[in-house]
Amino acid sequence: MRPNPLRRLLPLLLLVFTLGCSQADVATTNGNYSYKQPSGDGIGKVYMGREISQVMGHQGAYWLERPSREAEERPDMAIDALGLNPTDTVADIGAGTGYMSFRMARKVPDGQVLAVDLQPEMIQLLTAEKTEQNITNVTPIQATEDNPHLPTANVDLALMVDAYHEFEAPWEVMTGVVDALKPGGRVVLAEYRAENPLIMIKRLHKMSQKQVKKEMAAVGLTWVKTDDRLPQQHLLFFEKAA
Repeated sequence: MRPNPLRRLLPLLLLVFTLGCSQADVATTNGNYSYKQPSGDGIGKVYMGREISQVMGHQGAYWLERPSREAEERPDMAIDALGLNPTDTVADIGAGTGYMSFRMARKVPDGQVLAVDLQPEMIQLLTAEKTEQNITNVTPIQATEDNPHLPTANVDLALMVDAYHEFEAPWEVMTGVVDALKPGGRVVLAEYRAENPLIMIKRLHKMSQKQVKKEMAAVGLTWVKTDDRLPQQHLLFFEKAA
């Protein structure tokens, strides 16, 4: 059998291609993720075609509690859209200061809210506010980058408000969230609409419906509906198989 001359040329062609590309153009892969030169507001880690954004640190906690948030995001309308029952167990993933957790706690007086956050400083702020407000049905949970540390098959609904796009390990975290859901449990994401260029939020801090649906399908969740009642955000509803 005659040797294929292309086999001899292949290593040379790969070398030429690599040398001809900038560092930003060459991506490496690792399981579910690929890596590239970070963009202005990203971490250089890419999941299903989307670069993961930088995390808003605890230093920006004031942004979560800004007075204008009521009008800009209408959290009251978001919580009404969830259709919570008084006995529900709700997980607030990326809870931050507890802005949404404490509002949901009033809707589930005979249930509980599991307020999950990665940053210890946010957990401290949330715990202090819980004590000050004397709220007994909110439980702070310290997450890790790849695990929300939720109890298995215990959660009726998991909510993520402007948080999912910052998860450094979205597949691992969402796998943990799905494991925590009861059969038929729901996941709801609130994300600024990437489809609308007039929404003045940094590019990587917005998500399109198409991208969210693709990423949730990857962990076995089924899209149920998209609710666009909020001024700037999609509310995307997904469900775990019963």
